[in-house]
Amino acid sequence: MKFATLTVEGQEIVAAISPDADHYWPLEELVGRPIATMVDLIRAYDEVKAQLKPNGGARSLAGVKINAPILPLRNIMCVGKNYFAHAHEFTKSGFDSSAKDMSEAIPAAPIIFTKAPETVIGTGDDMRYPTGLSDSIDYEAELGVVIGKAGRGISKADALDHVFGYTIINDMTARDLQSKHKQWFIGKSLDTFCPMGPWLVSADEVDVTNLDLKCWVNGELRQDANTADLIFDVPTLIETLSAGLTLQPGDVIATGTPAGVGIGFEPPKYLARGDEVAIEISGLGRLSNVLV
Repeated sequence: MKFATLTVEGQEIVAAISPDADHYWPLEELVGRPIATMVDLIRAYDEVKAQLKPNGGARSLAGVKINAPILPLRNIMCVGKNYFAHAHEFTKSGFDSSAKDMSEAIPAAPIIFTKAPETVIGTGDDMRYPTGLSDSIDYEAELGVVIGKAGRGISKADALDHVFGYTIINDMTARDLQSKHKQWFIGKSLDTFCPMGPWLVSADEVDVTNLDLKCWVNGELRQDANTADLIFDVPTLIETLSAGLTLQPGDVIATGTPAGVGIGFEPPKYLARGDEVAIEISGLGRLSNVLV
């Protein structure tokens, strides 16, 4: 099932979305109890999922603001260099502090960094150009994984049982700040630098091993890959992150971007004011934002 966080008549609600993504049902009406946030739904999902059977009363999504599906309670956990071709293009760019040369382009273990939750915006929201701070703004289309069940020391075999669902993430990056500070947090955590959405799709409807991912800038196809090309798959990432850290319901993992980011071109194709970045992943919808 598709879920979303919407603003309806000035009030933020959590809703179920129709298969054609044209209509919605407020969750409170379906389950008969308050569901204030997506994290609330995730925590209560086992109790209420039998009631999530829309059978009438659908409302049109036309004119309704679609927000980011979830606002994480702590930093978004991100993975660097997790597609083979992107690992090579990033190391070749000269901005990669994780590798001395091309022989180290493919990481031996997942490279983990985080983005502040304040970076999150929804589809259609403006990304802000950081005037005076950076002029090397890049896009990164990624699959987002949302944890549904808490766990520590989760094995790969059990990892997908801990996933609530999947969404689309644009891991926006200030490349010059990423290079300057070596650690990636500052370059990845500028305000509005994590567009997310439009939907959060439950895991039972997604084959995470075979999802097409595409990204366009002003209508030009820049990224075109499949999650089968991940260096470290979703179960491996969950096993790695949970080895000494308890994952919580609502935690978000950004799984890495494929080749075709701006820095991979010669010369680099950084984003300019007015550029639109649009991302699609199989079954997860379309995320579109403009840099202003």
